Amino acid sequence: MPSSITIRVQSPAHGTKRIEVSLYDNVAAFLAKVQDEFKFPKNSFVVYRERSKTQELKSSRSKTLDTYGVKHGDMLYMVTKMGWEDQTDSVSMVETKPVKYSQGSAKVTEDDVDQVLDKMDGKIYRERNEQLCRHGPKGKCLHCVPLEPYDEEYLHSADPPIKFLSFHSYIRKLTGGVDRGKFAVLENISCKIKHGCKEHPPWPGGICTKCQPNAVTLNRQKYRHVDYIMFENPFIAEKFLNFWRGTGHQRLGMMYGRYEHHKDTPLGIKATVAAIYEPPQQSSNGSIELLPDENEDTVNAVAARLGLQRVGWIFTDLVAKDLKLGTVKHHRGNMDSYFLSSEECIMAADFQNRHPNPCRLSPEGHFGSKFVTVVVSGDASNQIHFDGYQVSNQCMALVRDDCLVPTKDAPELGYIKESSNEQYVPDVFYNVKDEYGNEVTQLARPLPVEYLLLDMPAAFPVEPQFTFHAGDSIKPFALENRQRIGEVQDFHAVTSYMHQFPADKFLDAMSDFHFLVYLATSDMLPLRGKMDLILEAVKNKDEGVAHQWSKTEEWGTVEQLMNSSAPSPPPRQGSYVGVNAVPLPPISGGASGAIWTCNHCTFHNQPGNASCEMCGLPRS
Repeated sequence: MPSSITIRVQSPAHGTKRIEVSLYDNVAAFLAKVQDEFKFPKNSFVVYRERSKTQELKSSRSKTLDTYGVKHGDMLYMVTKMGWEDQTDSVSMVETKPVKYSQGSAKVTEDDVDQVLDKMDGKIYRERNEQLCRHGPKGKCLHCVPLEPYDEEYLHSADPPIKFLSFHSYIRKLTGGVDRGKFAVLENISCKIKHGCKEHPPWPGGICTKCQPNAVTLNRQKYRHVDYIMFENPFIAEKFLNFWRGTGHQRLGMMYGRYEHHKDTPLGIKATVAAIYEPPQQSSNGSIELLPDENEDTVNAVAARLGLQRVGWIFTDLVAKDLKLGTVKHHRGNMDSYFLSSEECIMAADFQNRHPNPCRLSPEGHFGSKFVTVVVSGDASNQIHFDGYQVSNQCMALVRDDCLVPTKDAPELGYIKESSNEQYVPDVFYNVKDEYGNEVTQLARPLPVEYLLLDMPAAFPVEPQFTFHAGDSIKPFALENRQRIGEVQDFHAVTSYMHQFPADKFLDAMSDFHFLVYLATSDMLPLRGKMDLILEAVKNKDEGVAHQWSKTEEWGTVEQLMNSSAPSPPPRQGSYVGVNAVPLPPISGGASGAIWTCNHCTFHNQPGNASCEMCGLPRS
């Protein structure tokens, strides 16, 4: 007879589990193993020999399982004590994973576009074919019946062809079978060891199949979360590109906009860009380094009040070819180059991990990301071109769990780290065809980043759209963090910008994203935390609400400062009246001819300055 046996323990609320014990273990040791397996508090349950709740196995160090006649494969029955039901249920919910598609996070608030698409039919309706259809006007046949949004033949025959399923079409495909998606799961990949395994010491002391992450085989993702990127108007891109045109250095920006339904793709989503915010950064003609941004939360809050959110990031990779013709080199996206470098893929994955996509069908409450990447580079005709990308969910997992690093000398290749004493890294593979056409599995050291990419078009609409005011006769407000090219955001810039608008165009003046961000982040102006009303007016284009806010005390203070900082002619320092003549004294006299101290920031200014060089506020 074997000394080790397996006992089944059944709970009405938590299912059946198998407990491996010795036949001669005492009952107290057996109950301790049951407690560990079910993750229950101590003394919160009772185990019976029979289903009828008879022959209770009481904790004892003198009695063994053999005393109760328990044999290999027997079923015991567990009942939770009164008062412990809620606690045991909560523990079980934390420790066990849902296995059915219907057990996702129902309390997750999805994006508005997801809620709209979830209610849509999504089918592709076709007109009656006069040549092939042989039925009446109200009938349907194989040639005119509505197609599902994931129909591959339709997607490939579209003009232009649709390379990837939309995310909601992918969901419809998962839930469209006979089982209606009962066993489908949208689960995020994990490349980390599961903590808490008690069968061995923690890594690197040991590892087992229960806590070891699965090996990853990279597959080209068949769907994408965003199908199209649209800039509302050319002015948005022109202002962004002016930095490169003025300095020759690359530039990076954060795109703010909305996610909307894209009608050209079945159940598709497009990211509509309304503004580009440029965070602090250091750049050269071949590199960009992001710096910490202390205003990030304020910028996001202003965007949220305007009905916008951060939808992606954009960066330039431009090299001038002919300055007279205005052409740029085509060095990215061809057969001899790459679409995104491994460093850019890792950065894109990091941004996508910071902006997860809320999904009620995932046990974690999120799945993938809608955050997009736009690269501004030269195309085959040597013109400036915009390309949109996302990285796959597999790439997001590899970057999140610190498994993927760039290579030093080949930007188109990434590299999967090797396991060390500090970190266990699962094996990552990808499939490639050899010179004979056979599919070969290779270890991802190194890894072509094309396996991680999803591309999408990025373009401008035929009819420009304007969330914010834009006009040829109006000079827009200076952009943030552009001191290098002489664009400075200060009070003088505020005054110059506002003097372009008459009093009845106050809403147009306020309809500038960069201007609103400066007002919300400036410490010199009394507007921090007082802009909810004007942000609502800009969002709804409500002139009445904007006029109401213009009469507030805070904006009145700003207007007084602008009126008092009107430029004045510089004082005359002296006069030439003849040979050997003594110059006349300055017209303005004694006080204005001396260095003066700013009443606002105590900075010492030169006599001829009408406003403070440090804070930009007027002298009086």
